[in-house]
Amino acid sequence: MNFVYLADRPDAIPTIAEWYFNQWGYLQDVSSIEKTIQLLHQYLNRDKIPLILLAVENDEIVGAVQLKFYEMNLYPEKEHWLGGVYVSDKHRKKKIAEKLVKKAVEVAKYYMVETLYLQTEKLDGGLYKRLGWTPVNSAKYNGKKVLVMKRQL
Repeated sequence: MNFVYLADRPDAIPTIAEWYFNQWGYLQDVSSIEKTIQLLHQYLNRDKIPLILLAVENDEIVGAVQLKFYEMNLYPEKEHWLGGVYVSDKHRKKKIAEKLVKKAVEVAKYYMVETLYLQTEKLDGGLYKRLGWTPVNSAKYNGKKVLVMKRQL
């Protein structure tokens, strides 16, 4: 498996849009896959945040992760966020999400990010706790209870 930027595989945008819309579209003000496709164009960067990293196996896109700015309006002081960690159904349980998160942390360090935040519906921290992220607090966001976590880089 290797990692590439969405900017290097823009053909993956419809796939990523479908994943994101089906998984999280109901939580956001995104009314369609087409709107999600439009929003993903802001991530077509390889030299700055925001960006999306893709996990690729045998030329198939198997997962994605975002580095972005200000994900939760509850925390306007928290600048850099990891989000959109998604692995296609048939490739789950292969530690791809773990590898995506680790790679995103490496890239964030490269861009001199000091602290990276995320939100998860896994209130015990799940994967992120195992990878060294620490809880900040829990919050209700978009009608869901989430755990906000951080990682000092």
